[in-house]
Amino acid sequence: MPLVDMPFQPGVDKQDTPTGAEGRWIDSDNIRFRYGLPEKIGGWVKVTSDALVGAARGIHAWSSLDGSPYTSIGTNKKLYVYVDSEWADITPIRASGTGNITNFTTANTETTVVVHDTAHGAREGDFVTISGVSGTVNGIIAANLEGEFEITALGDTASPPTDQTNKYQVTAKAAATSTGAAGETANAAYQINTDPPVSTAGYGWGAGTWGASTWGTSRAGLTGVEAVQLDSGKWSLDNWGEDMIAQQLNGGLYYWDTSVGTGTRATSTTVSAAPTKSLFTIVSGTDRHVVCFGTETTIGSTGTQDNMFIRWCDQENVNDWTPSTTNTAGSQRLTDGSSLISAKRSRGAVLIWSDTAMYQMQLVGAPFTFGFSQLGANCGAAGLNSTIDVNGTSFWMGKDSFFMFDGSVQKLRCAVEDYVFKDISEGSQRHTFAANNGEFNEVTWFYPSSGSTVIDRCVTYNYADQVWYVGTLDRSSWIDKGIYSYPYATTYDSSDTASTISTITGLTAGRAYMYSQEFGSNAEGAAITAYVESGDFVIPQAGEYLMSIKRFIPDFKNLTGTVNVTLKFRDYPTSTQKTIGPFAVTTSTTKVDTRARGRQGALRVESSAIDDAWRFGTYRAEIRQDGRR
Repeated sequence: MPLVDMPFQPGVDKQDTPTGAEGRWIDSDNIRFRYGLPEKIGGWVKVTSDALVGAARGIHAWSSLDGSPYTSIGTNKKLYVYVDSEWADITPIRASGTGNITNFTTANTETTVVVHDTAHGAREGDFVTISGVSGTVNGIIAANLEGEFEITALGDTASPPTDQTNKYQVTAKAAATSTGAAGETANAAYQINTDPPVSTAGYGWGAGTWGASTWGTSRAGLTGVEAVQLDSGKWSLDNWGEDMIAQQLNGGLYYWDTSVGTGTRATSTTVSAAPTKSLFTIVSGTDRHVVCFGTETTIGSTGTQDNMFIRWCDQENVNDWTPSTTNTAGSQRLTDGSSLISAKRSRGAVLIWSDTAMYQMQLVGAPFTFGFSQLGANCGAAGLNSTIDVNGTSFWMGKDSFFMFDGSVQKLRCAVEDYVFKDISEGSQRHTFAANNGEFNEVTWFYPSSGSTVIDRCVTYNYADQVWYVGTLDRSSWIDKGIYSYPYATTYDSSDTASTISTITGLTAGRAYMYSQEFGSNAEGAAITAYVESGDFVIPQAGEYLMSIKRFIPDFKNLTGTVNVTLKFRDYPTSTQKTIGPFAVTTSTTKVDTRARGRQGALRVESSAIDDAWRFGTYRAEIRQDGRR
């Protein structure tokens, strides 16, 4: 019998039924479509073995004037910079003092120490560096209470704790030998406040339905639109010349100077006149304005923060934010939406997304500096990092759709739309991270699935071929290659307790790592399971009869290792599939005898061993009409 070619269209289609998706692929993981054909993605290795504290919520790469590459990562707890193959902690100091710790309280045989510092301003999970302990604290020598600590709780050890404003708890390096107040003093330097690694349910008036639950209790049980979500810590990172501007969600601006080296932390003193509370920040481009979004209407007054208000500094001057006739500083309030969400440079302008609309901010000169125009409505962004610009075309994830802008706002036709948005976690969708992988013409959105508080899924749009595919690669941030030879991306493990680049006593679990992507064929030396599965196919000449597949001819490019091909059959669309195989295929396999029968069949191509690599071509099989049963 002659061999029959069974062609499959590129991309994954999850909108149709398996039967309706004849000639298409319906499921995938760890594959991409290249030249219209499915192939296994590249592997990854750790850039360094260093563990970073917290979940990465911002990443930025740039080069200094001498060509030295830098990468900065902001987590919900720390700010780091990677230079000369090493990480450095450059988290800003929020407050410090000499002798501001006035006492320590301990309990015999316990390592928990209550620290007394009036109006310390810390949160649980913040970091404090204690130095200059004046003497032994109830049997704990000074060295065992000096260094960097994570604050484990606010207040004293009473139940419930009291005096949270002036006391907090840390874990000492040794246990006390007596109980009570020690009467010793010390110095404390507090890093900027931390945030939780995931979004959490909020409190307050208007949270949920009127009369639900009890007054003052958490609304964690609420779902969907009733839930009030408090965002986790995100960072806006951009370069100012060869230096870096950094801004924490609902915080102020910080500056890190490359010339001072990694031994110096980012500081607010260089931008001391800037707003002190904003949602996010961007540098406008060649015109050199730092722009703060969702910021204060009165600089320095955090109570005046307006989520739709924009403010920018004088050109080339990060210290001048007050508009005058002699500078270009200014402000503007946008109206469509309840909060500004994201901004990206594109086409010589700044594109701005609120939760409902899209705007353009363009330099127009004196007296207004910037002009604003609305580009679209009902096209808001899902989160700060859910937008990306690729060579002047912007792509983004909205609340329930994908969009692009190439001069006009367009909703993208998406063959996996229902699959993504019915599975996405509503409370954690704002963590979605859009990544460009320019070598393969891909934009990938990494997102948390339903029931997950961390990123564990991805959906990819190949903008050259205009096709979609899905997977389980979990990356919390990503930068494309350019500064470096490979894309860099981060993962987050909430249970990881590995040692970090600096010793922190009492440090809780949760670590991030940075990886080189598209490196080799394995995941840190381990195998990557990759597969693609087709919808059902039939042969028209069979009619109501079954078809018989006697053999197929493997067709692979760049095949290394073993690929398993499985055939699946059912007699009717609602019937349970039966599987035939898997059949192992290597470079030496010329044909595979199958002896398979069914009314409608499907194909699954899969690999799961170390060093496997492949691109699948055409499915050619000996198919003939068979009996009715």
